[in-house]
Amino acid sequence: MNTSSETQILAELDARTDVRLLDSEPLSAHTTLRLGGTPRAYLRAETTAAVAECVRALDAAEVPVLVLGGGSNLVVADGSVGDSVDDGELDFVVVAVRCEAIDISPGGLVRAEAGATWDDLVARTVEAGMGGLECLSGIPGSVGATPVQNVGAYGVEVAQVLRRVRVLDRVSGKDEWLEPSELGLEYRTSKLKGNDSGLVLEVEFTLHPDGLSEPIAYRELAARLGAEQGERVPAAKAREVVLELRAGKGMVLDAGDHDTWSAGSFFTNPVVPAAEFDAVRAKVAKALGDEAAEKMPAFDVMGGGSGEAGVKLSAGWLIERAGFRKGYPGEAAPMRLSTKHTLALTNRGHARTKDLIALAREVRSGVEDAFGVTLHPEPVWVGCTLSGES
Repeated sequence: MNTSSETQILAELDARTDVRLLDSEPLSAHTTLRLGGTPRAYLRAETTAAVAECVRALDAAEVPVLVLGGGSNLVVADGSVGDSVDDGELDFVVVAVRCEAIDISPGGLVRAEAGATWDDLVARTVEAGMGGLECLSGIPGSVGATPVQNVGAYGVEVAQVLRRVRVLDRVSGKDEWLEPSELGLEYRTSKLKGNDSGLVLEVEFTLHPDGLSEPIAYRELAARLGAEQGERVPAAKAREVVLELRAGKGMVLDAGDHDTWSAGSFFTNPVVPAAEFDAVRAKVAKALGDEAAEKMPAFDVMGGGSGEAGVKLSAGWLIERAGFRKGYPGEAAPMRLSTKHTLALTNRGHARTKDLIALAREVRSGVEDAFGVTLHPEPVWVGCTLSGES
């Protein structure tokens, strides 16, 4: 597409009352990792209709688009060595989603626009006496990203409370509500992740109107609550404790704390086929001893979308036992593992995307060399990649 045509389309969109064409600036100002180069243009869409119209118009003109919510799960190229961007210029137009309406019905039905801040939604449902989202407190990002990632924490996943999702099919142009069964929801993924064909516009949840939490599944959380695993507790109390736990691990955004300049848990907990688990445990025993192998966190699951039995391992445990301690590789490094836990890669204030890629590759290779387990990153990659990832 030629520049004059793109300029005309952007001007037409800017003429809408619910769209603003802003001065473009680096995406490092809009991602929790504080990484990212400068896009060709930056549109802010303030209604669901505006989001859909911006994307439709740009798609029709074959202008590359990045739809941006909270920026909490993105690794964006910035022109540094090791990515595919020259001089930090990103070849797409950003559509920033700023539609934030939330509707909470007394019976437990909750509807939120994609641009609503996730933790605002959680807080409002708990204040309204609804249970179900409390264990997902403190997670950064927007509501629209949660079904894409099947966000989860402390033993609860979005899939457990998801009612349906309104999706714009960017190929067919259809705007329709989809049931959870149509989304391919699995551990930290869905059919919406890793492609641009579907754009989330709204999300509905079915929550508990009795004010009690989802059954407490996570041992650490249960202990802090003084509850038994499987017990339901007041959602407000569960939210309070979850926020305390996350803050203690640098997982609640704080501009003054570089441990929170991250994409959260960077690697997903790996699931290995059940038939391969003994070989992994043998490698752990050889490296760390029989006692460590016996105590290694491992949980039986149905893994990888294959329908076959698998064993879920702890990425954080493997990273630390492979020799990568909190704060690795040291105070002088621009990108380090969090000083509070080993599963977050953190920007210490002056990192570039190349620094994150280098550290992620080092950690992934170290775990694979030590235990034969391949870690996979959770974030979405924009303009760059971790080699070997599709």
